[in-house]
Amino acid sequence: MPIRIPDTLPAFETLLNEGVRVMTETVAIRQDIRPLQIGLLNLMPNKIKTEVQMARLVGASPLQVELSLVRIGGHKAKNTSEDHLLSFYQTWDEIRHRKFDGFIITGAPIELLDYEEVSYWDEMRQIFDWTATNVHSTLNVCWGAMAAIYHFHGVPKHTLKEKAFGVYTHRNLKPASVYLNGFSDDFAIPVSRWTEVRRTDIEKQPSLEILMESTEMGPCLVREQACNRLYMFNHVEYDSTSLADEYFRDVNAGTPIKMPHNYFPHNDVELPPQNRWRSHAHLFFGNWINEIYQTTPYDLEEIGTDRD
Repeated sequence: MPIRIPDTLPAFETLLNEGVRVMTETVAIRQDIRPLQIGLLNLMPNKIKTEVQMARLVGASPLQVELSLVRIGGHKAKNTSEDHLLSFYQTWDEIRHRKFDGFIITGAPIELLDYEEVSYWDEMRQIFDWTATNVHSTLNVCWGAMAAIYHFHGVPKHTLKEKAFGVYTHRNLKPASVYLNGFSDDFAIPVSRWTEVRRTDIEKQPSLEILMESTEMGPCLVREQACNRLYMFNHVEYDSTSLADEYFRDVNAGTPIKMPHNYFPHNDVELPPQNRWRSHAHLFFGNWINEIYQTTPYDLEEIGTDRD
């Protein structure tokens, strides 16, 4: 089954051209099945690019998925038009009465701020608590993962001496995990962050289980059985050119930045990078969607009722 998104969303044509099956809302309502309800809290400045990245992976599922775009209510986006936000997004206050089978919380370029210094931190704390009762499974990504694991467990983030930037080999630590079904023993994942969470801090929390890890970059994916939470600290969703875009942006701005590790062929920035993580990105999201489908209640209103 295809992903169900608004017919006029910019991502619609992009996904269609890539061969992703996309369903119009008109066609979707004729199918007598309940689509999985997936929410995307998009904290990234370039919201359209992130929409495409996430919708591409969610939409590869054989199940019908309805994607709802969500934004922080008290924060004004600088890089996305107000028309786009008003047309396709709802604030969290507007959807907080709803329940979701799955909910994705993205990263945000605010890693070097203390959490309490983030202008919308109070709202984020409310959203994290809300996911415990209104979401069957939450996937927290990069800053969203660091913020969530700090909120729920007090796991700190540590500032790095230089940006972790490039494509790094990761190990499959739990091959029997439903989220790593079909994964290789090792695989490449893009990394782009100024902070890290450390294994020693995570291991102090018995409810947390590390599923993926890099020798150089540390923990990548952590599972928490309670509330079916996942914490993904790196960017499996990135496009082939995402790291290049970040690199050339900083170079053109005169910001000190090292060439991304193991990314450009022969370390030649004139050569187009090869995507070595796409298949595992699809595999991971497919496993997540499948696990939601297998375990979520048919009646959405039952979500979270066993967590009171």
